Amino acid sequence: MGDWNNVTREELTERVVSAVLAELAASSLPSGAQLPAPRAAEVPWMNIAPGAPSSPAPRAAEAPPQAAGGRIGIGRSGARLRTRDWLAFRADHAAARDAAFLDVDPALLESLALPATVTRCRDKDEFLTRPDLGRTFPDESLAQIRAWNPKPCDALVYAADGLSSRAVEANLPDLLPMLRDGLTAQGLTMGQSFFVKYGRVAAMDAVAEATGAKVVCVLLGERPGLGSPESMSAYIAYGAKVGMPEAYRTVVSNIYCGGIPAVEAGAYLAELIAVIHREQASGVNRKG
Repeated sequence: MGDWNNVTREELTERVVSAVLAELAASSLPSGAQLPAPRAAEVPWMNIAPGAPSSPAPRAAEAPPQAAGGRIGIGRSGARLRTRDWLAFRADHAAARDAAFLDVDPALLESLALPATVTRCRDKDEFLTRPDLGRTFPDESLAQIRAWNPKPCDALVYAADGLSSRAVEANLPDLLPMLRDGLTAQGLTMGQSFFVKYGRVAAMDAVAEATGAKVVCVLLGERPGLGSPESMSAYIAYGAKVGMPEAYRTVVSNIYCGGIPAVEAGAYLAELIAVIHREQASGVNRKG
């Protein structure tokens, strides 16, 4: 199979699918034999009678656009998805689950000199089932944040795992240094960046109140999709307060290799934060 490290998601999926197909081809299933067709109750999502003939994927001119990676018009084999398509789906689903359930590597945070704190969530299960606890901090965590940022600043940027640890690991090493360099070039004073474990978007409001930062930006892993488990978003707010409307935040989403590259996003966010600081408004409060 070769080296499994340093490969893209697409390459990894192709390797897994090819390996499984090779094992199926070498199995003891008699030549020409077929697995039994599923009962209709097993395929309620398909309005196709079991035993129906196979259908190839539509020609390029007839197929819907696949730029977003949607599984539309990919063909079928009887009542089932084709084996390759089904295995690719399972591989993407596994990657999405890993992104949501695994923690960010502490070595990455150490390499970026990011001290870490945590919200009121005690573990991953509580984080996923109690979003409200991921928006607030215990007193000891707020004390840490204040100690790291004893003076108010123009802009405070921090990272949080959110719903995708892989998004943080894939994008933060390139994004954060570019963003901080850009803010320095914009002439803004910056606070100490840090990492929040089990963090939701609205936790940034408590960070703003605790530090007095004028603009707060959180770089957060987004809910992983089937094909984009490494997508990150940046949420920015001016003068954030606990309980403020979500519409007061400015959001830049789709930051990953298949969307906005991390380096490009860092440069753009620096300019955007400078504008928000100058206009003293974010979200729907901005006039531009």
